[in-house]
Amino acid sequence: MERSTPKRLAALCFCTALAGSAYALEMDATGKVTLEGRAFFDDGAYPEQSQNSNLSVTIEPDLYWETDDRNHTFYFKPFLRLDQHDDERTHADIRELSWTYYQGDWELRAGLRKVFWGVTEFQHLVDVINQTDGVEDIDNEEKLGQPMINLSLVRDWGIFDLYLLPGFRERTFAGADGRLRGPLVVATNEAEYESAAGDHHTDVAVRWSHTIDAYDIGAHIFHGTNRDPILSPRVINGQTVLVPYYEQMTQFGVDLQATLDSWLWKAEVLWRDTDREDYWATQAGFEYTFYGINESDADLGVLLEYGWDERGTDATSPFQNDLSLGARLTLNDAQSSELLAGIIYDLDYDSTTFQIEASRRLGAQWKVSLDLRYFDANDTRDPLTAFNDDSHIQLTIERYF
Repeated sequence: MERSTPKRLAALCFCTALAGSAYALEMDATGKVTLEGRAFFDDGAYPEQSQNSNLSVTIEPDLYWETDDRNHTFYFKPFLRLDQHDDERTHADIRELSWTYYQGDWELRAGLRKVFWGVTEFQHLVDVINQTDGVEDIDNEEKLGQPMINLSLVRDWGIFDLYLLPGFRERTFAGADGRLRGPLVVATNEAEYESAAGDHHTDVAVRWSHTIDAYDIGAHIFHGTNRDPILSPRVINGQTVLVPYYEQMTQFGVDLQATLDSWLWKAEVLWRDTDREDYWATQAGFEYTFYGINESDADLGVLLEYGWDERGTDATSPFQNDLSLGARLTLNDAQSSELLAGIIYDLDYDSTTFQIEASRRLGAQWKVSLDLRYFDANDTRDPLTAFNDDSHIQLTIERYF
């Protein structure tokens, strides 16, 4: 019998729930189409990267159903990107395909879903459930849908979530023609696993979260396949490539946010244990907001965070000893105009990443965003040097429907 893939598992959960519902369904359909253009300041560092600009288009429908008694909801969010140059970046995914049942003080959710954990701005250290869609960008913001069954219990002492995660999603990486990659291409079709079950290993997680006065607290334990692969060079068919290896791990994490007047204090801490190593890491800092600057409707937030990893320069994370400073300007106007500028400084390698993100709505159905990203790394031991020639400006136009 053929094993169920993550997409088959999600479809089975969705269709079973839909067939078992004897209620009328109300449907809501929305979504967006996005045109993205990138212009790079320098030529590509590697021979295959012949382009100095890149265009891509994404389509993201949102389909939502709800029964007339509001006990059952169904959500479907497919994703498709067509990229001008990188065949790996041209890809389709089901971000979400899920069923949720609401009953009093508990909820049951099943299918492909996205779950976010964490509070910090520059690094989402404890966010472990979903795999990163690395072909989208290098900021780890975009995630693949994860097959799961999630029971959520709402109690006076907090929300208790139980997760059963059948099936694993491998990380995606830019192809040979893509920008924002290292000197060696990742051979995703050669991926290896510590578990004999491979990408069919069933992971488990539990999380408790609660709000006490001005404090939001979360704590979790996760056991299963590490979402961060170890990349090892290997010669395959006469070509040197990177082969991903996915370990088994146990992770304990805590996230904390305190809202005290104009201050937001944030911290994420994790302990991760594998057969190869165990270590502590943290990301912590604050955001202070100046409300109504110059007697206007605009707010200005100032952010400062520090990222530390016990492994030091041996860490696979770039936030092993990094200081991050940023500012967020929100105009609070009808067009939802926002600007976020940030700089990340590596205290070990003396390298810098600078980024500006600006966005504004145009009417009810259009949104325009302009992003600038600049890399400056000179120490050859720093993984950031791989992106030295990939500084770029990006224009994004979104049409909502």
